[in-house]
Amino acid sequence: MGPAFETPAVVIDLAIALRNISRAQAHLAEQGLAVRPHIKTHKLAKLAVAQIAAGAVGITCQKIGEVEALLDEAPTITDVFLSYPVLGTAKLARLRTLARRTRLSTVADSQEVVEGLSAAFAGEPQSLRVLVECDTGGARCGVQSPDEAASMARRIAEAPGLEFGGLMTYPAAGGQAAATTFLAKAKAAVERQGLEVPVVSSGGTPDLWQTRADGIITEYRPGTYIYNDRSLIARGAAAEADCALRVVATVVSKPTPQRAVIDAGTKVLTSDLLGLVGHGLVCGLPDVTIDQLSEEHGRLTSANTIPLSVGDTVEIVPNHACVVSNMVDAVHVRMPDGAIELWPVTARGRVT
Repeated sequence: MGPAFETPAVVIDLAIALRNISRAQAHLAEQGLAVRPHIKTHKLAKLAVAQIAAGAVGITCQKIGEVEALLDEAPTITDVFLSYPVLGTAKLARLRTLARRTRLSTVADSQEVVEGLSAAFAGEPQSLRVLVECDTGGARCGVQSPDEAASMARRIAEAPGLEFGGLMTYPAAGGQAAATTFLAKAKAAVERQGLEVPVVSSGGTPDLWQTRADGIITEYRPGTYIYNDRSLIARGAAAEADCALRVVATVVSKPTPQRAVIDAGTKVLTSDLLGLVGHGLVCGLPDVTIDQLSEEHGRLTSANTIPLSVGDTVEIVPNHACVVSNMVDAVHVRMPDGAIELWPVTARGRVT
């Protein structure tokens, strides 16, 4: 008997997700760290509220549209960190409007961003908190040295409408030690200029369980931990039983005993490999590989006969859960009592 919904479908086991929230909150609180989860993983207002109820000080969002959607559905969210540089007149106007709705902070790593933020907030009654983004090894955004961090902090502090809010980084997986070294030097450089550093924010689920109080980091921003995925299983940061998000797909063809095709392709599972072989973990079938995706087809192959028939369903732990959340308008949520609820994905498609 197949599932009580059409496939392909994204299914969330709420009990597992809530357990993941509680476990991470307890671990980070034990280290004396504030928790500010990144909601780009789930994009669901109800789960953001659950994270705050568990003890998070607020949430992290990546795009303005995410914040707008979350606040529309959950106006009780009162503290949001937008961890992305904001540029352009239209986006700055939206940011200014958001800052009137919630306690908002954001980041900068360039004079251009600081100038834009200052122009937008110079006339506002409440200044905007801005953290300096630091590249501590992830090679993405961020100032390149502790001295640059101190210089940027000074520019923010002196800019009309802004206040310096601290330092933030998204380190490379396994790079927490290097991040702390950089941030410690940056913090000292900022303090030598007479500025306080109220927040030093780091993040990343791969290193979540190895994170310890170090006297520098004050806040942690985990994201994928709420669902977990195959990449985190591979890193040893989660087990299959900790994966709250699964893609349920139906076998629509079985041309040979060693090859089957499912109704989930790149538009559900994504093409992210993250260094892995295959496009997801087929639960209960360890010798089966999803070796190829097209838009609406996923190809399952094995050296052995695949024990599936046309019409059978499979559960798949995707390589990268965060992208899957943005692929569907709604997720099927398995409640703790076993009932299935359909939850619209609050911030689905909000990428501006």
